[in-house]
Order: sequence, then structure tokens, then C-alpha cells
Amino acid sequence: MNTRRWLPLIVFAVLAVLLAAGVWMSRRADRDALPSPLIGKAAPDFALRDLFDPGHVVRLKDLKGAPFVLNVWGSWCVACREEHPTLSAFAETKRVRVIGYNWKDDPADAKRWLEQLGNPFWLVLSDPEGKTAIDLGVYGAPETYLIDAKGNVRWKHVGPLTPQIIHNELEPALALAEAAR
Repeated sequence: MNTRRWLPLIVFAVLAVLLAAGVWMSRRADRDALPSPLIGKAAPDFALRDLFDPGHVVRLKDLKGAPFVLNVWGSWCVACREEHPTLSAFAETKRVRVIGYNWKDDPADAKRWLEQLGNPFWLVLSDPEGKTAIDLGVYGAPETYLIDAKGNVRWKHVGPLTPQIIHNELEPALALAEAAR
């Protein structure tokens, strides 16, 4: 048997196994591994239009006084559709204002999406150009932030919310934010 003949196949198999192991390990990696530099700091100020009333501009200072959850989403985002029932169920508790941040989306598409799936948001901010997202440090949609009554970022999650994430992470962070008022 000529081992030189099998050498390329063996090298290929070893590389394939290493690649598969890398992909498997990266899938298990925590999506929040890159912590937001804003945690514990003031949220960046913004001036965004209300999706349903474009003449109304909302600023961060308008939302201060009580904690709120800011959920970054887009009608083009598959994971946002996946997250929507969980986010809607959480918003129905009315424990905290849930504000939608419609990111890099056509307003007509966003409105249609909310009409089809339901609107869980207390308010929907529209940022078709995505400029404010840069200041927030948005990696992609969906992302969710908890901002306290003073306007400080208390918590951030990258990826779809699940009931477990809400129970184990968001609700404890919200309790701390409410206690700090």
C-alpha cells in the first residue's frame, strides 16, 4: 500500500475535523461575549422619529423617569420574527415600558410587519439610516437594552430573547434598576 497516495486524503480529513470542531465550538460560544462598553454608563442621547407619528421626535430625555427596555428590530430580521412572541408576552406584563427601535428599515415595511404580528411596543422609534445604532454599539438585530430611570444602560442582550433570558437575566437586572430609583 502506497501511503503517499493517501496523504492528501488524510490531511484533508484532519483539516475537515478541525474545521468542524471550530464551527461547533463557535456555535456554543456566548453571543454576549463582547460586553457593551455602555453598561453602567449613560445611554447615548438620540432624536428619533415616532414610527406612527413621524412629526413627533423622541429624545432620550423624554423617556427618563422610569426604566425601559429598548428592543432593536427590523422587518427584514428573521430572528426578530422568532423573538416576537416572547417579546410580546413580556410586554403584556406591563412591568416596564418596552420600546421598539426599528433599525435600517422602510417605515412602510415596519408598519406592515407590526400589523401582521402585533405591536407589543409602548412606542416605536424609527431609524431608517441606522445612525443612532452606531452610538449604541448595535452589532445586529435583535438586540435588547435595559435603560434605567436616569438613562443609564443596565443590561444588554445580543440575539433573540427567550423566556429563560427574560427570567434569568432581564428581570433581575430590572429589579436592580427599579431598586436604584
